[in-house]
Order: sequence, then structure tokens, then C-alpha cells
Amino acid sequence: MKIEDLIIEGKKHLSSNEAKMLLAYITGYDTLELLLHLDEIVDIEKVKEYKKMIESIKNNYPIQYLIGDVNFLGNKIKVNENVLIPRFETEDLVNRSISYIKEYFEKEDLDIIDLGTGSGCIAISLKKEFSNSVVDALDISEDALDLAKSNAIDNNVDINFSLKDMCGDLNKKYDVIISNPPYIEEGSNEVEDIVLKNEPHLALFASNNGLYFYEEILKRTNINLKDKGMIIFEIGYNQGESLRQLCNKYLPNAKFVLEQDMSGKNRFVFIYK
Repeated sequence: MKIEDLIIEGKKHLSSNEAKMLLAYITGYDTLELLLHLDEIVDIEKVKEYKKMIESIKNNYPIQYLIGDVNFLGNKIKVNENVLIPRFETEDLVNRSISYIKEYFEKEDLDIIDLGTGSGCIAISLKKEFSNSVVDALDISEDALDLAKSNAIDNNVDINFSLKDMCGDLNKKYDVIISNPPYIEEGSNEVEDIVLKNEPHLALFASNNGLYFYEEILKRTNINLKDKGMIIFEIGYNQGESLRQLCNKYLPNAKFVLEQDMSGKNRFVFIYK
């Protein structure tokens, strides 16, 4: 079959973008190059693989896991079932964080830590932007950490990775603590089926109405955060006021900023100590 025919076939079952993404993966072309090769005949084995992948997606398997990587702020980040698939909201978080960090700190040699790094996408992006800073990253999953280390190598950045629970003391003080921790309330029925069936529950769910990890991080700020520092969180849409209360409890003199995502939902917290 020709590439053009396969695009048409794929669009019967998937979105146009998904069909092109799959075919680009199968052929080795990028999605724009496909348009220059519409008359090219695709090997029968690749056609079979393409159709098999379409069936997997129809059965609620994430296209990102099939392809094996995502673009995150221009960085190629490998993903698999051991890590969450990076979302646009997290890209937004990192973009805002970069701007606010530059505004808040006069120095460039910062100490930054990413708690619950998963694929490493946040830590990698921050290290690329703040190349003179020391960036540490930890995760409780050894499989996730192995992938994050591989992603750091692929993106040519030096990050200090640790296999560790984010709820403990960090052994040093940081200028910036950033985290997109598990924050979905245990037993929630609002999780999409495709997420629930495929992405690691360890990285999704938290106790105490989804607030457990935020509180554990905040209660240790006097130990883990420098006198002038920032804490940055991605949060659930309904957790903003609860985070404000936790901040008032543990950091009563800090500035608390709650921001919305592109959908107008509470999504980002920036705490200035």
C-alpha cells in the first residue's frame, strides 16, 4: 500500500494527527516528510505493524507508549508504562517556572530538585535552561529512574538522580523544589479509562484527598528549602484552596500564587519563601 492509502486507512479509526504519527514512526519519516512521499509503497510487514498499532489504540492503549517517546518542550523524552505520559499542562508548568525563577533569583547557579521525576522531563528541561545550576531528581520507582537517566543522557544533560521517597529529608537545602506528584484522590471516578488502565498508579493516586505528598513536602520546607526559595507544584483542579491552607499552615509568611491552565482550571501553585 502507498503512504497516502495508509493515511486514509488510519483516519477511518484514528484522528488525522494520530494516523500520521503512527505512520511516521513506522516509516522513519517525520509527519511533514510523509506528505512528500505519498506515492511511496510501504513494505507489507510495516503495513501489518501499522494496522496492529491502530487496533491497540482502538483498544485504549496510549499512542505515546506505542511510539515510545514524546516531544516535551523540544526535547525527545522516551516513555513507557513505568512513567506517566507528559502532558501539555506540565509543559506549561515548566515554561512558567522558568520565567518566575529568572525573575525571583539574581544568581544563575541554583540548587534545583524535581521530586517524583518520572520520565525526567521536568528536570531535563530545567537543566537545559539553567545550565549553571545543580539539578537533582528523585523517584521511588527504580524503573522510572532508569528511564529518566537514559533520557538525560539522550538530551546531553547532567542530572543527579536518586532512588528515594520524596517525603523524606533531602540532605541539602534547595533554591527551587518542583514537583508534579501523585495527586488524584484514591477511589476517584474522574480518571479517564485509558489512563487508569495503562499509566502507573504509583504516580497517579495519593491519600488524604490527593493532598498527601503536598503536605509531606511542605512540612519539611524549613529543612529542605533555603531562606529565599521557591516551591512549585502542579495540582488537581479542585485542590487550590486546600494547598493555600497547607501553605498558610507550614509557611505562613510565604507568598502563595495559584494559577490556571489554558482551560481556566486551577493547575499551578508557586510559593515564594
